[in-house]
Amino acid sequence: MKIWHQSFTVLGDLGPYQQALKAHFARVARPDTQIDMHGMAPGTYSSNYPGSDIRHAALFHLHGMQFMQAAVLAQEQGYDAYSISTLPDPALREIRALVDIPVIGYGESAMFTACLLGRKFGVLVFIEDFNELLAQNAESYGLSSRFAGAAPVGFTFNDVLKGFEDPTEMIEKFKVAARKLIAQGADVIIPGEAPMNVLLARNGVTEVDGVTIMDSLGTWVKHAEMMVDLRRLCGTKPSRKGYYHRLPELERVKEIFTFYGIDKRTPGV
Repeated sequence: MKIWHQSFTVLGDLGPYQQALKAHFARVARPDTQIDMHGMAPGTYSSNYPGSDIRHAALFHLHGMQFMQAAVLAQEQGYDAYSISTLPDPALREIRALVDIPVIGYGESAMFTACLLGRKFGVLVFIEDFNELLAQNAESYGLSSRFAGAAPVGFTFNDVLKGFEDPTEMIEKFKVAARKLIAQGADVIIPGEAPMNVLLARNGVTEVDGVTIMDSLGTWVKHAEMMVDLRRLCGTKPSRKGYYHRLPELERVKEIFTFYGIDKRTPGV
């Protein structure tokens, strides 16, 4: 199967992270699964990571248009699934109402899986303001009662890039932050942003004080494979009844993309 991976970063600007992602996907995906990595269009950000953009609701919403365009491209190019690889799941609901291939959200996938592993989950993030957004997402997924909260992990994406060479300090800071969430009732910890997840997974960090540390990226890959399998083997497809599920005509979608200039953006690879 072919999976379109969509990052919120411009992957071409992030060599160490891009290589770490490739290695992780190669380890967890099935031998017959092809994961093609895509990022945002080159030049999307003035810096190499969208930290200052992603913390603002309006900018986050605007960037979601690239995710919608990429989903249409994935479907047209014959991909079996479209997988959003960023914690806040930009435009996830809209994309599922736009294309007819399985669409996986990194944050949603992690939250639902966490509920199979414990009673309450907490999320560690780079950006402090994410607690409000993640609480809203948990509510929209029907998981408010299982959400113990989100908290800053105590380091940044740029720290993670350095930590790929020596992860010792990052891992210790993660454990300190995890214990605070555990004290708030979390018995499963989701390492929020994908770069943090990769750093922990490649260094074998799977628990802190008996509390599960999820490999959210590994979970996301397996969810994508499962949804493709269910479609192929069981005929399982998304509902298409109602306002949030009925698909528009693809030609009209392209007309609107052209009107707003979205069609001029080429996803990074």
